[in-house]
Formats: sequence, structure tokens, C-alpha cells
Amino acid sequence: MDSRKARFMISISMKAGKVAAGEFAAEQAIRAGSAELVIVSEDASENTKKKFRDMAAYRSIPFMEFLPKSELGALIGKGERSSLVITDANLAREIRSLLGPESEQI
Repeated sequence: MDSRKARFMISISMKAGKVAAGEFAAEQAIRAGSAELVIVSEDASENTKKKFRDMAAYRSIPFMEFLPKSELGALIGKGERSSLVITDANLAREIRSLLGPESEQI
């Protein structure tokens, strides 16, 4: 697991415009079919984790828990974020490979 590189890839994804951040935007991206990876903060509520885990599982989208809300938001230049979606397949694949299978929930 290379957490430092994964953080860098998430910030690059944001700069490239390939991130939907926040519960509403993430949910919209998942429903629209543009989500390639769902990331939920480690300290999100159990209800939020279950909601996104179930949405991701239903659509066969990889799901991961990574970082606290404050750090997840800081990576993308925003305030606290409990969820975000990567919408680019190559970036999502790279982030998943850096975090390793032990982070995946599906």
C-alpha cells in the first residue's frame, strides 16, 4: 500500500476534473454511470458507508474507505468530504493498485 502516491493521484484526479466530491455529487455520478471508483472516508457515519457500499455493489463499482473526512477534503482543495467518486477508469485503476486489495470492500 502506497498511501502517499494514492493521495497524489486523488489530487491529480481533482485537477483533471475527474472527481465528484460530496454526497450529492458522488451519488449523482454513481447513478449516471460515470463512477469508476467510490471512496468514502474512514470516519464517515455507518449509514453513509452502507449507502455508498450498497450503491457501488449494485452497480459493480469498486468501493474503498480511505482517510478521515478532513484529509480527504484537503486532498481535493475543499472542506471536509465524506465521499468522493473518481470518474476516470485509468486514474481509478491506479489509485486502487496503490491502495491494494486490503482497502477494498467489494
